Amino acid sequence: MKFKIDENLPVEIADLLKRAGYDALTVSDQNLSGIADPEIISICNSEERALISVDLGFANIHIYPLENLPGLIVLRLKSLDKPHVLEVFSRFISTLSGEPVTGNL
Repeated sequence: MKFKIDENLPVEIADLLKRAGYDALTVSDQNLSGIADPEIISICNSEERALISVDLGFANIHIYPLENLPGLIVLRLKSLDKPHVLEVFSRFISTLSGEPVTGNL
C-alpha cells in the first residue's frame, strides 16, 4: 500500500509507515507544499497513493467522490501537538491490515 502524507502532519508519519513496511512520501518530499487540494488529489491518483491528512475538506465526498480516490485517511484528533499526533498514528498503524484502502474514507 502506498501513502502520501499531507503537509499538515509531521513528516515523521512517513517514517512510521516505512518502518511498518509501507511505501510513504510526504507532500514536502516532492516540493508540493502549498498547492491546491484538487491538485494533491490528482497527484495521489496518478501515483496510486492514499492521502493521509487532517484537512476535513478532503472528507467532502461531493467534492472528492470516494470512487475517484486511491484512498483517504482523515485524522480527527483532539490535539495537533506533534508528540500526540505521532503517538496516535503509531497506534493506528497497527490497525492497518495491508488491504488497499481504495475508495474508502
